[in-house]
Amino acid sequence: MRICQLLQRTAPLFSFEFFPPKTAQGEEALFRTIEALRPLEPAFVSVTYGAGGSTREKTLDWVARIKHEMGIEAMAHLTCVGADRKEIRHILERIAALGIENVLALRGDPPRDQPTFSAVANGFAHASELIRFIREEGFDFCLGGAAYPEGHLESPNLETDLLYLREKVNAGADFLITQLFFDNQLFFRFLERARALGIAVPIIPGIMPITNVNQIERFTQLCGATIPEALRLELDAVRDDDAAVRTIGIRHAISQCEELLERGVPGIHFYTLNQSPATRAIVQHLRGGR
Repeated sequence: MRICQLLQRTAPLFSFEFFPPKTAQGEEALFRTIEALRPLEPAFVSVTYGAGGSTREKTLDWVARIKHEMGIEAMAHLTCVGADRKEIRHILERIAALGIENVLALRGDPPRDQPTFSAVANGFAHASELIRFIREEGFDFCLGGAAYPEGHLESPNLETDLLYLREKVNAGADFLITQLFFDNQLFFRFLERARALGIAVPIIPGIMPITNVNQIERFTQLCGATIPEALRLELDAVRDDDAAVRTIGIRHAISQCEELLERGVPGIHFYTLNQSPATRAIVQHLRGGR
């Protein structure tokens, strides 16, 4: 089912993001994670696309497997990195042939050996260009785009970042999923500015449960998200106590989600890092223990 249709439901939806494993052990672990989360009845799950398209085939394989074998609606990530228009058209044709209806169109991060993003010849420099290409080529996907409550690291300011976001929507994005954030006020201010600028599509907040301090510090440095000072101090005090960190992380995510849902968000997208316990605990709590 198309995510556009799912978003028309009155009840908020929950969705999960996974990344394609690189090893057989990782694949077995991901399968166990999906099986553990399946009883939560996610509206959909998404599968990421490695830097430079490094996991392209695995992304498509996993999306098709999740959708057709596991019976869970799935969305494929697609980036502009390392592929020209001809190659991207071929990938889109394969996605359609696999019966996948939902695509998250992204510019993507540069490969690790490249300090900055560089479009290939006859390729795309921005997600808005990729989205417009998909529409102009006549592919009938439900298209998602990325949004950044604190602004993309490469944007000069929040106002310019919102103009880029509006370009994605004008190009044909049906909905948006945000980068992770830990301060809801940042999201609410972002949402207010986006609506004032005429961005009317559904915006799904992205939440990452904190389970490891070093890991989340690394992630936030890479994506530009900030950790509120009170939460940072609380985490730092138990940095080497894994159980205590998970407890704090789950508690904070539950608090975030409860406020977001009270304020009427259409759903919540969880960045699972291919792990199930924290996400499962949060969603079960939000559903009253079910």
